[in-house]
Amino acid sequence: MTKASLLLLEDDPNLSESVSEYLEEQGYQVTCVYDATSAEDILYEHKFDLLLLDVNVPNGNGFSLLKASRKEGNITPAIFITSRNAMQDVEEGFESGGDDYIRKPFALKELLLRIQTILKRNFYHNPTDALTLGEAITYDIDNQVLTINGSTQNLQLKEHKLLKLFIQHRNELLSHEMIMEHLWDYDETPSDGSLRTYIKTLRKLLGKDSIVSHKRLGYQFR
Repeated sequence: MTKASLLLLEDDPNLSESVSEYLEEQGYQVTCVYDATSAEDILYEHKFDLLLLDVNVPNGNGFSLLKASRKEGNITPAIFITSRNAMQDVEEGFESGGDDYIRKPFALKELLLRIQTILKRNFYHNPTDALTLGEAITYDIDNQVLTINGSTQNLQLKEHKLLKLFIQHRNELLSHEMIMEHLWDYDETPSDGSLRTYIKTLRKLLGKDSIVSHKRLGYQFR
């Protein structure tokens, strides 16, 4: 069985070594780089199954690197690894084309679970085609643009995050806990009422049967 190939951009040699050794023990092939220029060069030359990108690195930053790579057609999923914790940084990470965001310090097991989840989805960015969600309904997941009958719909950031989560887990039953953890940051207080409002908004746009509620269990996107 072919090992999944990961690119790790991390300028801290000790952390890079710890992460790469752990992931290699778990059966992954890890290529380490320590600055944005090296990462850009190797992304041009090689294909990977997943990118692990630190944000604050020499010669640039992970956000700009991924955004530029997406424009050049790179569809590889990416996880940002960073010590930044402001909401605007999280938003910038997703807007630049990231699929997940893990803050330092983190448990290696948590990083492994996030990697496994993304690779299991077999989810890649498509820079040219919007996803079809229904009749005359499309969603550009990279640029976060929902279009219905040719008209762009305005969604809040968390509504975009929720829709993206549903798309990545289409037909799966997602627990309330998983959704809450995905939508709210560590310094925010999750709200059942807000979640119901986001669900109501998406149902109104996508159709009332698009999101099925399973009492006391969670939601399922069809």
